[in-house]
Amino acid sequence: MTVRALEGDCEYALLLLAAIARSFLQVILKIIKHCKEFSPALVTGQLLGLDVGSILEVTNCFPFPIREEDEEIEADGANYQLEMMRCLREVNVDNNTVGWYQSTLLGSFQTVELIETFMNYQENIRRCVCIIYDPSRSNQGVLALKALKLSDAFMELYRSNNFTGEKLRERNLSWVDIFEEIPIKVSNSALISAFMTEQEADSPITQCDYDRLQLSTNPFMERNVEFLIECMDELSIEQQKFQFYYRNLSRQQAQQQAWLQKRRSENMARKAAGEEPLPEEDPSNPIFKPIPEPSRLDSFLITNQISNFCNQINGVTGQSFSRLYLMKALQES
Repeated sequence: MTVRALEGDCEYALLLLAAIARSFLQVILKIIKHCKEFSPALVTGQLLGLDVGSILEVTNCFPFPIREEDEEIEADGANYQLEMMRCLREVNVDNNTVGWYQSTLLGSFQTVELIETFMNYQENIRRCVCIIYDPSRSNQGVLALKALKLSDAFMELYRSNNFTGEKLRERNLSWVDIFEEIPIKVSNSALISAFMTEQEADSPITQCDYDRLQLSTNPFMERNVEFLIECMDELSIEQQKFQFYYRNLSRQQAQQQAWLQKRRSENMARKAAGEEPLPEEDPSNPIFKPIPEPSRLDSFLITNQISNFCNQINGVTGQSFSRLYLMKALQES
């Protein structure tokens, strides 16, 4: 199986190549199988391949064991990863890490943990990619598979850890500029296509994707709306943080102006008495201590999540209307 993710303005294209000689159940099918088997639990895995010129090839993958947050278990997970890569190297399979894949629930993958994982990979790998698969979305008859990378502008800003409004305006960075999605095109090799053609049944009705005809979308819609409401509450909390910050900033500025006016009055009296004036700034005074501005990273990620949930709701409702009109036409005929 070959999956080609083409990038318009990016410097490379992503190729997911399966080893045809061994099995066509590789890469994409292994990712889908792993994520569906453990759904709704979230799982991750390693992507292996080669970085050749302007093309990043992903030729194999393997799952990570599900583990709890514990140092010894994390060490066991790292040993497992190294052992798997050693075994693959012994059987002459590409064992160079080019990224990772992970499952998600209703597209709720845009988190700080994902960004930190990207940054950790970027320290050792010049170019890497993350493949996101959503089993719950795929149950609606859509292959919910995404290939993502962090934008260069966001990574540069994340390294400085300065997400103030001034820096964001200076770099012209908004919430839509965090991730770059690489469009994926799935295609099979000639040998795989020939094999699948031989396996097809004579009756074309058995080839239908019945998931696309499901009329009930209530569970999926309800979960999306619930997550959307949670994100709106979280965004409201973030906005309250900024409102509290600006109130404190205004109060501090008013205190500074009152203190300066008082100090200037004192200096005028000292000058009249022939004494040296006092400095008009006092760094030791608490009112001159700068108030740290809250980071806008969390609000950016929450806004991304809200946009994602809205797009999913919009897509599902559009498909539902099409199905309902189709069923109405069938009943009338």
